[in-house]
Amino acid sequence: MELIIGPRTYSTWSLRGWLILKHTGADFGVIDVCYDTKAQKAALRDLSPSGFVPVLRVDGEMIWDTLAIGEWAAEHYPQARMWPADPVVRALARSATAEMHSGFSALRTFCGMGPDRPMVGDARSETPSDPALDRDLARIVALFRQMRRRFGGDGPWLFGDWSIADAFFTPVAARVRHFQIDLADHGDDGVASAYVQSLLAHPDFRLWETEALT
Repeated sequence: MELIIGPRTYSTWSLRGWLILKHTGADFGVIDVCYDTKAQKAALRDLSPSGFVPVLRVDGEMIWDTLAIGEWAAEHYPQARMWPADPVVRALARSATAEMHSGFSALRTFCGMGPDRPMVGDARSETPSDPALDRDLARIVALFRQMRRRFGGDGPWLFGDWSIADAFFTPVAARVRHFQIDLADHGDDGVASAYVQSLLAHPDFRLWETEALT
């Protein structure tokens, strides 16, 4: 089993897929690719059906898209409890994950990750300002506060145990750190900021950072 990923310093979707597989405890290899040049993008299309990363190669099949990789992992490693056991909480966790998967376009636009804006290390960028970005951040803060208070319990994660939702929001935490975003400016009372710090302190994310910088 191999996971094809992009540059570890800024490929946010690769990070999500890697965190998910890491949490399962599965034994998997990693193939690092770049997609900065036309030649690299062409080579990636030979490896990935969609031309994007991550891609999971397993049992002779290619599974692309991070959400699909997450669902595959949840089905094949039920002991990892990738989704909450309660059906209502599970549906809400999937809703939050899907919202991150398809939404928050202003956050992606104004707080993009790239070679000059890495999501790892100590580099920082100035905090951008835009009404659309403010709306995205307010929604993220509200989502974090609501889910943590309803389902977080005494633990650090969004829905109790660590889940696919936490994998999907880890790059958001990296964006908050890199762009020096004060979530209190967007309605946070400390709950969302504490969750962001928990995501950044997760041992698997710390390992990703270490490997990205070596």
